This record gives sequence, C-alpha cells and structure tokens, in this order.
Amino acid sequence: MKRNLVLVFSLFVLMMTLSIVTSAQVNRPYHDGSVWVVGVISMKPGMDGAYKNYLASDWKKQQEALKKEGIILSYMAIQTEAHSTTDWNMLLLTEYKDLASYEANLGKADNLAQTVVGDDAKQMQGYRDRLLIREVLGNRLARQIVLEPKR
Repeated sequence: MKRNLVLVFSLFVLMMTLSIVTSAQVNRPYHDGSVWVVGVISMKPGMDGAYKNYLASDWKKQQEALKKEGIILSYMAIQTEAHSTTDWNMLLLTEYKDLASYEANLGKADNLAQTVVGDDAKQMQGYRDRLLIREVLGNRLARQIVLEPKR
C-alpha cells in the first residue's frame, strides 16, 4: 500500500513537472516590445509654426536630457491633417524600454524637468502659454507588439 502511494505521488509530481515545462515552451510568433507615451495634440489654427518652434526648442531639450540619462529610448513628433475642427493634428511619442522602467523613472524624470525646464511655477507658466497655441486632447500609454518570436 505504501509503495502504491509513493508511486501515485511520484507520477503526480512527474505530470505536474511536465505540464509546467510544456507550458513554458509555448512559442508565440510575437512578444512585447517597448512602451510608448503618446500625446494627442490639436494645434490651433494658424499656430503650427509657434507650436513647432516650441517642440524644436524646449520639448526637444527635455527629451534629449531624458535620453542622455537613459530614461527614454527615443522620441518623435508626427503631424497629420485634422479631419474636423475637434480632431488632433499632432502626436508626440516618447519611447521607454518597458513599463517597469517607465514607472521606476517617473521621479527621476520629474527632477530632470526641474533642472532643464525650471521649477513648478515656470513649468505651469509654460503650460498656460501653450494653451494659446494648442490643446492637449489626451495621453495614452501603449505597448509595441514585436511580430517575431522572443529570443
């Protein structure tokens, strides 16, 4: 009887081990990539040049500082035509290695903004100034899906 119990228990452990090994070997044709913060912007009519000047100066300076510190991987601005008066016409994209590094570096990024852009009062004034030339319609957090098996 004791021998049968040991045999049954051993078979159970073997089956559980094999099921774990089998599930770990699932080979999907895709894997998670980097994480993007996407800002959806509507530039006000006639203010394209003013907003692009801001992007090429202060925004770029802050993004370059984040990149130099290793907080972000890359960034870009993409302009398109708006399809209505309430539609967006600019996307601001910032790429992070993964969600964990994005979250882990929020404080570091804020401290860097204090150095590069200025204190909270100066940053708030910048937000008020930009209200005259653009409207932020929203922000999204997105994950890239790499259409290849994970190595």
